[in-house]
Amino acid sequence: MSDEEALVAVEREVALMFRRGRARVAELSRRVHPGLDGMAYSLLGYVEQAGRVRVTDVGAHFTVGKATVSRQIRALEELGLVAREADPLDRRAALVSLTEDGRRRYLAARDARMRRVCEVMGGWSQEDTVRFAELLHRFNDVLAEPPVD
Repeated sequence: MSDEEALVAVEREVALMFRRGRARVAELSRRVHPGLDGMAYSLLGYVEQAGRVRVTDVGAHFTVGKATVSRQIRALEELGLVAREADPLDRRAALVSLTEDGRRRYLAARDARMRRVCEVMGGWSQEDTVRFAELLHRFNDVLAEPPVD
């Protein structure tokens, strides 16, 4: 396989992974709550990992605008999955955290996701799994860099 053919194969596989990933995240969002779609599962995961986080930081993490993240947070708040409070260090800012129900629902969906990952990669050696994780991390680091013009 030539270098160009290898790069085309990588691009094709990454595109497929992204398409499947978007569908899987939407499915996991609905698993958390039937009224959710889109990036809700990922957003809940970020908030769960962060604990309490500024709404603006959530938007920055997902590179979405203030209106988009506010709409997403409001939907999660209306479903009782997250709670919003004023930031004690800056009353103009808001902090968001998972409610107990939100944490319980998110963790149940995450556990189901991890069972699936274990099924899919169960036949892989630890060495292959570690190497795959390292390569994905390296790839994601490069994707995070601004493009060179």
